[in-house]
Amino acid sequence: MAAHGRTCIGWPKEYGGRGASVEEQIAFHEEYAPARVGHIGEQLLGPTLIAFGTEERKRRFLPPIVAVEELWSQGYSEPDAGSDLAGVRTRAALGGDEWAVHGQKIWTSLAHEAQWCFVIARTEPGSKRHAGLSYLLVPMDQPGVEVRPIVQLTGTSEFNEVFFDGARTDASHVVGEAGDGWRIAMDTLGFERGVSTLGQQVGFRREWEALAELARKDGTLGDPLIRDRLVRGAASLVAAGAPYGLDDWQRLFPFSRADTIYAGSDEIQRNIIAERVLGLPKEPRQAKEIRA
Repeated sequence: MAAHGRTCIGWPKEYGGRGASVEEQIAFHEEYAPARVGHIGEQLLGPTLIAFGTEERKRRFLPPIVAVEELWSQGYSEPDAGSDLAGVRTRAALGGDEWAVHGQKIWTSLAHEAQWCFVIARTEPGSKRHAGLSYLLVPMDQPGVEVRPIVQLTGTSEFNEVFFDGARTDASHVVGEAGDGWRIAMDTLGFERGVSTLGQQVGFRREWEALAELARKDGTLGDPLIRDRLVRGAASLVAAGAPYGLDDWQRLFPFSRADTIYAGSDEIQRNIIAERVLGLPKEPRQAKEIRA
């Protein structure tokens, strides 16, 4: 697909994309969605680098994303900093020509397969909340990086814990200015809440259509007790194989809970819509933080 120009189609042509419109991207994902490939490098980091990266960083990192030669993971959430991203404790110190990274990330999608991770770390000692954060690009295959897959109810491990214990990255591998990581991270989340979800939206619709078709075929759709039938039916309770083999629908149901917190929980998303789209006042707690 990369060789035929079918990756990163929404990127500007000068960076290896096709400059496709939103309508063209929707048409593309109508066909592409069943592939279920990762989008972190293409849809999250790539647009961020195009917007904020130096030309040197663009030349280094964008071509391998287009060619699908380097995969990326997102080092945002921590055990004590999920939706409240400003509470991150992972720290990085600049010594000579390298950053040394210490800390822990969690729910890091596909970290067990990725060669790189973009990491939000606190680089100014004593800084609090949104200040003093930097957006670093960290190689995963090195001493000082430990990835522990998290086994989910589905029996699979798409998410991981990542421990940084002195992991190194080049001093130039920072997006934007050091200390300005919060602004860059918010723009990445903006991309995540935008066209990066096109493929997922198409996939969600197809899952719904397939489920409705299954319900029509087995008669469940016409049953007045459909809710009980779906929840209590043997097919939803019995594993497809030993010791814990699940079919596609059984895996999809528990994993669908993760879909509800991508780019922030429902509450976070509603606040964003209320404040930025509808122009409503911020919540009292948020206003107090701003005054402080």
